[in-house]
Amino acid sequence: MKNLKTIVTVFAFMLLTSCGLKPIASKYNFIKTDLENIALDDLGSGDVLIYNGANILHKMDNTARLNIWLDAKPLGQIRPSEYVIIHLEKGKHHFKVLHIDLVNMRSEHEVMIDDKTKVIKIKPTITSNKLEITNVFPKNFEKFGYAEKR
Repeated sequence: MKNLKTIVTVFAFMLLTSCGLKPIASKYNFIKTDLENIALDDLGSGDVLIYNGANILHKMDNTARLNIWLDAKPLGQIRPSEYVIIHLEKGKHHFKVLHIDLVNMRSEHEVMIDDKTKVIKIKPTITSNKLEITNVFPKNFEKFGYAEKR
């Protein structure tokens, strides 16, 4: 009976940790800023805040990490409740997003950046990933942290 408990514990641990996504190194320059100083008025004209809007279900099982490529260059990994600010030229940009939820969940998104684009939310879903231009900060934004280059 003790061996069965050990096997079940090891299996459960492997299942919970197997969804960890290895980070990719960013080839973009992040615009570092203090959280207290960020205002929507400071964004736009190419400066865009991108955040991981994962919900609690993805945070619990370690499937909320997103590896993001932007225009075929790695942007890096954004973990749950993290954000980055980058400068994007006006025009169409191609996002490729990956998260692991037992299998690789990939999605690709075309986004038109203009002077009014300020905030982009990317989040994992049960079957893929979702990207939307919200132009508003997420709820509890004061609890978000700046994504470090990994």
